[in-house]
This record gives sequence, C-alpha cells and structure tokens, in this order.
Amino acid sequence: MSVPILDVRGLDVVFRTGRGAVHAVDGVDITVAAGEVVGLVGESGSGKSVTLRAILRLLHENAEIGGRVLWRGEDLLAMPAERLRSVRGREIAVVFQEPMSALNPVLPIGLQIDEVMAAHFGRSREMSRAARRARALELLDLVGIASAAERLDQYPHEFSGGMRQRAMIAIALAAEPALLLADEPTTALDVTIQDQILKLLLRLGRELEMALLLVTHDFGVVAETCDRVAVMYAGRLCEVGGVADVFRRPLHAYTAALLGSIPGEGLARSMLTPIPGQPPRIDRPFPGCAFAPRCAYVEPRCHDERPPFTTLAPDHGSACHASARLPERAQ
Repeated sequence: MSVPILDVRGLDVVFRTGRGAVHAVDGVDITVAAGEVVGLVGESGSGKSVTLRAILRLLHENAEIGGRVLWRGEDLLAMPAERLRSVRGREIAVVFQEPMSALNPVLPIGLQIDEVMAAHFGRSREMSRAARRARALELLDLVGIASAAERLDQYPHEFSGGMRQRAMIAIALAAEPALLLADEPTTALDVTIQDQILKLLLRLGRELEMALLLVTHDFGVVAETCDRVAVMYAGRLCEVGGVADVFRRPLHAYTAALLGSIPGEGLARSMLTPIPGQPPRIDRPFPGCAFAPRCAYVEPRCHDERPPFTTLAPDHGSACHASARLPERAQ
C-alpha cells in the first residue's frame, strides 16, 4: 500500500454528559493514501460520523479527543488553531450528511462557494471577485448542475435534494483539497440520484487526484466505490481490508453478519437473514467483544476478553476470536 497522507492512530472520543461519560470512538486506526477511496461502514450509532468529525476537531466542547491524526506528518489534534483553519477546507474538505442543514439558508449558493475561495485563495493567489465567480461557475458545471449562471444566485431552498448535495460537493472542492471526507453523501436521496452522486465523487477523485474517506452504512456503496473498507461496531474497528478480500472472506463475525443480511442478486425471493438483538449502549462499559451478545460464533471468552486487532492476511485484519471459524462467502 502507498504511504498514507492521513494516518489515524488510536483515535478516542469521549463525550462528557450529565449522565456520565460516553465513549463514542475507542482506539480507531485508519489510513488513507493519496488518490485512494476508503469506506467506513457500520450500523447507525457505531461511531462513523464522530470519527470523521474528530479528524478535523469538528465536535462539541464536551468532546475529549485522544490519539494521533497525522496529516502529511503533522498531528491535527496537536495543531494550533490558526494552522488548523488553513487545513480545514483547503487541504481536507468535508461533505456533511444533510446538505439542507449544512448549507446556510440565507446566503446564495454562489456566495457560499465564494467564501471558501476568498478564505483560502484571496490573498495568496490575488483572486478577484470576478475570477472567483468564474471559478464558482466552473465548479457547478463540474458537479453537473445545469444553468450554473442562474443557479449561483439562488438559495438552498430553491434546489432539489440532489442539487443541494452537488452544491455541497462544489463548496468542498472550491479550495482543491487533497482529501475529501464524505459523511453519507447519498442519505435521503433516491437511488438514481445516489448513483449519480457516487459516480460524480469517483470521477472527481480520479480527475483531481483526490483521496476520499467515505462514511456509509451501505455495503453496496462500498462494493461500487471503495478500494479498502473499515468496519466499525460500537465505536471500535472490527475489520479492515481490501474490498474484494473482505467480501470474499470476512474475518469478523459482525462483517460476516452484515454481508449475510444483504439480498442476493438474481436469486429467488427468500427470507432475509437479520442480525438479532441491538447494539450495546456505549455509555456502559463492556470488557469483551461488543458484538458477543448478537454473534452466531460466540465463545465463552468473547464476553470477558477483548479480542486484539490482528493482521491475518496481507493488508487484511480483524479483532475477532472466531476469525478462523468464519466461512468463505460464495461468489
């Protein structure tokens, strides 16, 4: 694997609340190489979005972030605020989960794109307002929004859901970042628009030589878009590996259960295989494997002994006591 431009090591996030500490992210390690697409997948509440926001310290004041987040050798968690502001949006950009709440409802889309360029390029490149407007038009064309000149002066409520998502991507690309953090960019969109957005992100990544860390709960999205995948459960990483390897030979019981619950293409209609039970409450400590109460391969030690993350194949590892007993999946 290429040398990573983003290297997350031992990332911890604890929220201090009136009811006690909530350990939302627990010892997460993720790397992303230049031009690579990495998927971060898991059920709702597994810690995916918190992990993404913690990378750029975009969490509330009651969040305590530990570990290291190395961006081209610099630790973002130890970086002075002024330097971090120059990285946010310029070197690392974010597409948030819900564009209607992420976009400013009282500013035209063109002005919201202009703000990013003015903040990062206004002085260094001496970009005039006219030059920034021309670039904003190029960006709307790039993300596939028709009648860009007219759309620049419109407000978010005048855009459809798919167009708002495209506008969010245009804003994120305005400063030409090297890494895009995309937090479920296709949520609440119909399947046709989802496909368009995913293809757009992949095409832009290739054209702009941009890496992508994609948060999703959909293994179908991972299969179509990602080079590698990291699976999360209850704030911890379960499994990391190349997409083809993980789909063919999952090494964690949770990954195997997720893949087993996906309907098979071209097969006769049959009952789906659900995962029984519910994820654990992360405000309560669990000494062993968090998935143990729901696991079909559970062993006595799973309840008391936390499985270490172990590399079991080249660039493919997991944290599961039952890895050796998991079957290969039919292709």
